[in-house]
Amino acid sequence: MTSPLILASSSPFRRMLMENAGLHFQAIAADIDERAIEAPLELSGAGPDAVALVLAKAKAKEVSDRFLGSLVIGSDQTMSLGAQVFHKPKSMADAENHLRTLSGKTHRLNSAIALARNGDIIWEHVSHADLTMRELPGDFIHRHLSRVGQKALSSVGAYQLEGEGIQLFSKINGDYFTIVGLPMLPLLEKLRELGTIDG
Repeated sequence: MTSPLILASSSPFRRMLMENAGLHFQAIAADIDERAIEAPLELSGAGPDAVALVLAKAKAKEVSDRFLGSLVIGSDQTMSLGAQVFHKPKSMADAENHLRTLSGKTHRLNSAIALARNGDIIWEHVSHADLTMRELPGDFIHRHLSRVGQKALSSVGAYQLEGEGIQLFSKINGDYFTIVGLPMLPLLEKLRELGTIDG
């Protein structure tokens, strides 16, 4: 008998990816303070991949400690522009600053996954996507944010590619799953290897 599968996330997008793939699982959010984990990492100069991976592992481990015997999927995503790591905008003014900074440049989404069982991390992976934003006129940014409203505050880049955010881009290198924040192809490969899903 295979281990019950748990997604350590409250994200409706990650849940949708898992459901669409035909996986049977529970979604249980991890009880961690992400900012408290991130702060010392940033002070130590940890890169965006490392930050995403540490958070993914922390989520997987916290839920795994509570649900022994289950296979728990933790995931996290960071966004970087060179050495600069971005966080979710706290206000619409913050969102506008994000888009002005990203305008005309290529930024990277770093999506990490970790699997835990009985409190131990048994696998980890990071996938990347590179997104090039077109040059955005300042008045367009303002109009765009007025249209999308508070949705701009729900993602690290202040955009949703599945909505109007697609209009901000000129080029995207990377798969949709990595962009949404749960790299499904390496995850499914590992779940097959573990015998958790039919291979």
